[in-house]
Amino acid sequence: MQFERRKSVSARFEGVHGKRLRKATAVLVVLVLALLGFWLLLRDVLGTDYPLIAVSSGDMCVFQVGCDGFTHPFARTLHMGDLVAVQSVNARGVETTYPNSDIIVFHTPKQDASQEDGLMISRVVAKEEVDGVVYFRTKSDGHGTHKWPEIPDVKESDYWHDYRGNYTRNGMISEKLLVGRVVFRVPWVGFLGSGSLGRVPRVSSFCLF
Repeated sequence: MQFERRKSVSARFEGVHGKRLRKATAVLVVLVLALLGFWLLLRDVLGTDYPLIAVSSGDMCVFQVGCDGFTHPFARTLHMGDLVAVQSVNARGVETTYPNSDIIVFHTPKQDASQEDGLMISRVVAKEEVDGVVYFRTKSDGHGTHKWPEIPDVKESDYWHDYRGNYTRNGMISEKLLVGRVVFRVPWVGFLGSGSLGRVPRVSSFCLF
């Protein structure tokens, strides 16, 4: 009798435990599917494979100190740890009127075929079209003597080079590398998806799963 009672208690415990496990699994599956749906919807609405980007460098920050993402989180321009939304844009539609020009995300120019893919973020200071291809001159807001919103010298701009033809020109990046422009940012959340630092803000796609 005592053995049967123990067996009955054990069976009830396993039954309750099993129900809780099944419920937790069901909730997890629903959550993953909801996040997947949100991610796919966001990609479709913003028209890019990289709709959310985590800023992992303080190079867009214009302050002398405190560019850690916490000291001036709501000041204008971008900060370390920001989560930014990126929208696809036609190269000819990129705003170049500095200091209100667009901040753009683009593929990292490659020095050779072995270099890994990456994403960069910087502000457009000028653009020009050569043989039907649009090129952008960029500058990180916190770089150089003239920090945003002061008008920078050309020599303070980022200088890009890519071994592939028409991907860069005289230090400018080609529209072939353009991913999109930043449309809004959320402070701090990007720390969840930040990567390593670079000469200009290096960014990583903020994956939800």
